[in-house]
Amino acid sequence: MEESCMKKIIPCLDVQNGMVVKGINFVGLKEVGDPVEFAKKYCEDGADELTMLDITATLEGRKTKLEIIRRVKNVITIPLAVGGGIRNLADIQDVLTAGADKVGINTAAVKDKNILREAAIKFGSEKIILAVDTKRQSNGRYTVYINGGKDDTGIDLIAWVKEAEQLGAGELLPTSIDTDGMTGGYDIGLYSLICNTVKIPVIASGGCGKLEDFKEIFDRTNVSAALAASVFHFGKCTVKEVKQYLGWM
Repeated sequence: MEESCMKKIIPCLDVQNGMVVKGINFVGLKEVGDPVEFAKKYCEDGADELTMLDITATLEGRKTKLEIIRRVKNVITIPLAVGGGIRNLADIQDVLTAGADKVGINTAAVKDKNILREAAIKFGSEKIILAVDTKRQSNGRYTVYINGGKDDTGIDLIAWVKEAEQLGAGELLPTSIDTDGMTGGYDIGLYSLICNTVKIPVIASGGCGKLEDFKEIFDRTNVSAALAASVFHFGKCTVKEVKQYLGWM
């Protein structure tokens, strides 16, 4: 029971044009519902936090839609993390003011790492998440992708998360593009590698498809949270069922 106080289950809402969408390997996005309805349901079902990502904001060169943040925050009582289209400190301020408790930064941090340091100083590390999309290359190395998983920067993932921790990121949200939406389980090797590299909390994301996947990621790595989307959106299991399966309740 003690473990449940430390570990978290986090449903994720990928949002595009005001609707929750889901794809496979970051492509083939389909609308699956209203973010406000999903948020309310997941909060009532016992989610520890909620993550909402405006997944095309960066590619479209626009900011995260603040109105959706306000509407979602109105129906939940758990912490809300928001990412997508965050380019500078003013954007972070706007998202926090709209109701987010934490802000995820991805592409902007790769382009200018000072944003992590400055954000941590201004808002506190606990509010700043480094989100990072990554894919395993033929040589076994993981590299960092930006612009919604479209562009490979060639930057070594492990070097980047280590540096981000030193710059002041309070949490890491790495997503495996290889496993995203595949529902075949989390990339255990990836999360073992990251957890052995940093001391800050790591959230596993990408690939969860069944109850056993949650157990495996917590049993075999030191991640602090498991984030999932498809498995909850399509009713394969509920947050409550996950926690019961893990013996947390």
